[in-house]
Amino acid sequence: MSQPRKKKKTIGRGGKKGTYSGKGNKGQKARSGAHVDPLFEGGRSTLIDHMKKKRGFTSRTKKRSIVQIADIEKNFENGAIISVESLVNMKLVARKNIPLGIKVLGNAKLTKKFIFEKEIFVSVTVKKAIISAGGEVKVEELEK
Repeated sequence: MSQPRKKKKTIGRGGKKGTYSGKGNKGQKARSGAHVDPLFEGGRSTLIDHMKKKRGFTSRTKKRSIVQIADIEKNFENGAIISVESLVNMKLVARKNIPLGIKVLGNAKLTKKFIFEKEIFVSVTVKKAIISAGGEVKVEELEK
């Protein structure tokens, strides 16, 4: 018994398609082990390069919701208890921002007494203003 014959004879280096094996003439893609970056556009600037550059730094960590003490004075009555719910009801804080925390800032003079609940952070200057107006803060002070 003789060996079965090959169906088609291969020609040239690279197998079944002849001299250049479907790679064309010369160039980076014609070489063995060639790899061209898929984002490379032949030397012209890519779409990404034409986009406007964003300057500066953006932190990944989200910041607390900030409420000004002047807004609290304007929206609440004397002797009010300031809690997260009361700030949401007065629309000074969005409900979706509650998990990040709420901080009261500002340097306005207070004429009303307020009692701040534990969940609300206050700056040192605001705490002094609240206490000097006769109010109360039920939370540890938070440095600026």
